[in-house]
Order: sequence, then structure tokens, then C-alpha cells
Amino acid sequence: MAKKRKSGGAAATPAIAACAEAGIRHEVHTFDAGTDHFGDHAAEALAHQSVVPEQIFKTLVVEIHGGAMARPQLAVAILPVPHRLSLKKVASALGAAKAEMADPGKAERSSGYVTGGISPIGQKKALPTVMDASALEHPTVFVSGGRRGLDIELSAADLATLTGAVSAQIIA
Repeated sequence: MAKKRKSGGAAATPAIAACAEAGIRHEVHTFDAGTDHFGDHAAEALAHQSVVPEQIFKTLVVEIHGGAMARPQLAVAILPVPHRLSLKKVASALGAAKAEMADPGKAERSSGYVTGGISPIGQKKALPTVMDASALEHPTVFVSGGRRGLDIELSAADLATLTGAVSAQIIA
């Protein structure tokens, strides 16, 4: 079962701190993250609060190549947990010729978070970000709060503002 609390006081992660510093209305939810398929555990835990799985978004770090880029660079894709990422659509949305999943070590070093707990918010290095357009269909969405078993609930518009995300259809 997920626990819900308003964040306040000392921030538990850079993602929560970024929300608080920006004055973004958000709620923090904690749950048992399990040992794999972290998004599925979030969906199961948050279902007890009448949250549909399509409201829960996973953060994937990709490496984009070509287009206007002289060399490959990392980027962030935010999409609903039940869906698969279309690398072709991500590349197109970010003006690249190609995208592939990033090496987990590179993703961790760039974001400052561990795999399974990478938040699109408050990363060490700001990366180009694309959010699936379906996020805009929900009053709020849930994204990793920067730790396994920790999600932040906020509006998709606020998520886009905090991350500089563009909106596009990126699910396969």
C-alpha cells in the first residue's frame, strides 16, 4: 500500500527539493519498490488510491545520435509504465536521427540517481527531455521521486516546466 504525504521541511531527494524550490504543488508517495520492474510495483501500490497505471510514468534515459548533433548525447524519455518506448519516435521528437537505450552506468552518473529510481526532475545534468503526450490527459501524473519506492505526484504541465520537456507521442 502506498503512503501519501505533502512534502515539506528537508527534502529527501533532489527531485523533491526541485519541486519545493519551484513552488510546484506536489505530493510524495512511498511504497515497497520490490527488486525489479519498479514501475509495475508503483502501479500496484498506487492502484489502492484509484490511480490508473497510465498515470504512472517511468523515466528512461536514451542516447540520441545524428541530426543536428555533432556527437551522441543523453536524453530523457518519460512515458506511462504500461507502455513500451518507441526509440524512433523519441529520436524524431528530439531532432535526432537515431536513439538507443543508454548504458545504465552512464544514466546513473548523468542523473545522480540509481537505475529504477531515476527521476526526470532534479537531475545532476539537465538533459533534453520528451514526455509522452498522454500525460496531458490526466489531472496529475506520478514520476519517480529519485529513489526506488518514492513517487512524486504533480501536474503534467508542472512536470514539463521543471524538466523543460517537449510533449510528443513516444509510445510504441
